[in-house]
Amino acid sequence: MEARRISRRILARKTWKHWLLLGFLSFVASCTLGFLSYVATSPNFDLSWQAWVTIGVTIGVFLLNALTTLSAEIVFLGGTAMLFVSGILTEQDALAGFSNPGMITVAVLYIVVTGLSQTGGLNWISQRVLGLPQGQNAAMLRLMTPVMGMSAFLNNTPVVAMFIPVVTDWSRKLRISPSKLMIPLSYAAIFGGICTLIGTSTNLVVNGLIISSTDLPGLRLFDLALVGIPCAIAGMIYLFATHPWLLPSRKPVISESDDVRQYTVEMMVPTDSPLIDKSIEQAGLRHLPGLYLVEIIRGQHIIPAVSPKEILSGGDRLAFIGMIDSIVDLHRLRGLQPATDEVFKLDTPRSERCLIEAVVSNTCPMVGKTIREGKFRTQYNAVVLAVARNGERLEGKIGSIRLRPGDTLLLEANANFLSQQRISNDFYLVNGIPDSEPLRHEKAPLAIIILLLMVILASVGWMSMLKAAIVASAAMLLTGCCSSVRAIRNIEWSVLLVIGAALSIGTALESTGAAGAIATSMIQFSGDNPWLALAIIYGVTNLLTEAITNNAAAALIFPIALALSQNLQVSFMPFAIAIMIGASASFSTPIGYQTNLMVYGPGGYRFSDFTRIGLPLNFIFWAITVTLTPLFYPF
Repeated sequence: MEARRISRRILARKTWKHWLLLGFLSFVASCTLGFLSYVATSPNFDLSWQAWVTIGVTIGVFLLNALTTLSAEIVFLGGTAMLFVSGILTEQDALAGFSNPGMITVAVLYIVVTGLSQTGGLNWISQRVLGLPQGQNAAMLRLMTPVMGMSAFLNNTPVVAMFIPVVTDWSRKLRISPSKLMIPLSYAAIFGGICTLIGTSTNLVVNGLIISSTDLPGLRLFDLALVGIPCAIAGMIYLFATHPWLLPSRKPVISESDDVRQYTVEMMVPTDSPLIDKSIEQAGLRHLPGLYLVEIIRGQHIIPAVSPKEILSGGDRLAFIGMIDSIVDLHRLRGLQPATDEVFKLDTPRSERCLIEAVVSNTCPMVGKTIREGKFRTQYNAVVLAVARNGERLEGKIGSIRLRPGDTLLLEANANFLSQQRISNDFYLVNGIPDSEPLRHEKAPLAIIILLLMVILASVGWMSMLKAAIVASAAMLLTGCCSSVRAIRNIEWSVLLVIGAALSIGTALESTGAAGAIATSMIQFSGDNPWLALAIIYGVTNLLTEAITNNAAAALIFPIALALSQNLQVSFMPFAIAIMIGASASFSTPIGYQTNLMVYGPGGYRFSDFTRIGLPLNFIFWAITVTLTPLFYPF
């Protein structure tokens, strides 16, 4: 009975949230349709049928993403296809989004991140920058603070690309769902970007337009901080206050229930390990989720109930019991190696191997023999790293374990093992473990240097972000920091499809005149009030940046705002500040800003997740910008 009451309460809570979101979206849709109906009767709002169809497709794409379970790439590709088939988009315009420098930059950055991941460089960044805070609030603070600081002076796209895999691994260690941290990661990058002139490319674009189109001197590096920092602080406070109930738990953290398969594994501290003379806690061996350090074998002496302050020595053998994901993390940790020396006798380079799970069948010739007696490595060209048997702890060294039917083996082998043994009668089941290739720790410093050079080249303007990313990705491949196969596999193709299709729909809004007509009609509401005009300029810029790219939105609104300020005979600088912040402060849709799209897949989000937590943030930034800007930059 109690279980039924709990399930009904959970269902009621979900239904309440669902209807609240549905009602809010219906309200927004009604306001949008009401506005379109109003402006459609305006004598200055004369649109072609192509523009109306484009507006309809854009609204349809937003609603389908928010209210259905269709994947984002299917919805956006469908919208682009409709515009192309109807003749609104030419073949060149329809495909232009997929050759856009921004989209290609994101694709190339995945290769750079792969190099950092395969060398263990990301683990170094995680340990040095993020640490192991206690609780979600502390985790958000440790994540958002450095990301904001870096994004203020570096392009926020590579910053987010660098932190995505770090946060994925970090959230597992902290037992926090990645969806609780990915949106804060993206938003923190946006917060930092609006604080300096070089924080985003949009700021530089608008500043260039100011210098070329007006007699104003342009902005200095920290001029935006007068408005940007209060916005960033307010955004941080908002996220800390609302994240428990607005941020979803889309991806479960690692399970640690009693019935989960537990492996017994031994690792050794080699004599040249950087972990020597470090305590268990300092070595990062105390906080691996789902993993328990049973004992340390030091020569003939066994140390049970290991203290976190126990100092490691060269040659120590560490006995662990844990889950598969944690065992994989253990094998990727710099300074540890499998206790068995068999891994160094395989004829395949370690960089070309992966981890594989295999369940021993009752017809396997190894049944009843120890791993050493059966010469497992010679028989299968694979090494047994760990054994799981009904949650038992298996005593002794790996080579002395006597195998039984149903034992699950964790193997290190060439990927060809999968195709060779899946049809074999020796194993009931053979399954590869994703992202389990041994790390190339010796190349980690090189990978980090390549990343820093990429950031420097792009930040000081010696190269565009795309060129710097291409140079860095080529360097990662040529120096062996990552393999080409793994690099291609790590590219999030669904994200790239959404970016390309969204850019094509934005092109249609511009080319048909729909975006310009909507912006012009909305600005007519301002009358002779400069404060109201500023609020409308910000609102229109922010609305357009959710539908088209932020740079395109800023470029579209700039001449309209300039003409408006001249008609009102007021300074243009407040409007320029509003355009810069409004074009970057995109929180309510995943397509509005590049970093939102980048975290969309890794966080397991739905389109409506961004609307729920991001729309109030849009209004907060709107209010702060419109209030503070005229105080620092008078009309």
